[in-house]
Amino acid sequence: MLKEEKLLALLKELLRNSKRSDRELAKAVGLSQPTVTRLRKQFGKYVKSYTIVPYFSRVGYEILAITFAKATTYNKKKVDEKLTLVKEWLRKHPNVVFASDGEGLGKDAVMISLHRDYSKYANFMREFIVEFADFVSDVQSFIVSLKTGIILKPFNLTYLADDIQTLQSTSEKTFILKS
Repeated sequence: MLKEEKLLALLKELLRNSKRSDRELAKAVGLSQPTVTRLRKQFGKYVKSYTIVPYFSRVGYEILAITFAKATTYNKKKVDEKLTLVKEWLRKHPNVVFASDGEGLGKDAVMISLHRDYSKYANFMREFIVEFADFVSDVQSFIVSLKTGIILKPFNLTYLADDIQTLQSTSEKTFILKS
C-alpha cells in the first residue's frame, strides 16, 4: 500500500469514527499502531481540524440559515477593502460556520449560519444588511428549522468516508490526494 493510500484509508476511518485509538484504527486499516501514529502526524494537508458534530437543536440552535447575496461592485480595489471588513465581521460571529464566494441563483456569495431562535436570526440579518448595504444587494435566505423540520439526512461528515472510498478507485483519486 502506497503512503498516500495509507493516509487516505486512515482518513476514511477517522471520518467514520474519530474517537478510536490508534490501535483500533490500525486494526481497521491493516497497519501497525506505530505506523498509524506516524501517519496521523502527517495529516496536515488532509485534516483541517478535529471536532465533533453536535445535535444542533439539543445545544440550543433552532435555525440553520443558508444566505445568498449579490455583490454591488466588482471593482477590485473596492472589493479588497470590503473583504477585509467582511472577514472581520465574520470573525465576530461564531455562529457563521461557512462563508464564501460562489455562483448560482443569480448570487455570488453564500453564508451558512446557526441561530438560537427566529429573533436572533432576524437581528443577525438586520445587522448584516445594515453593515454591508453598500456592498451587497438582493440578500435572500433559506431557513431550516432544526427542531420541527423534517430532516431527511442529518448533517454528518461520516458519509464522506464512503464517497472517498468510491472516488479512490476512479481517475479522481489523484485529484483527492493532491487537493
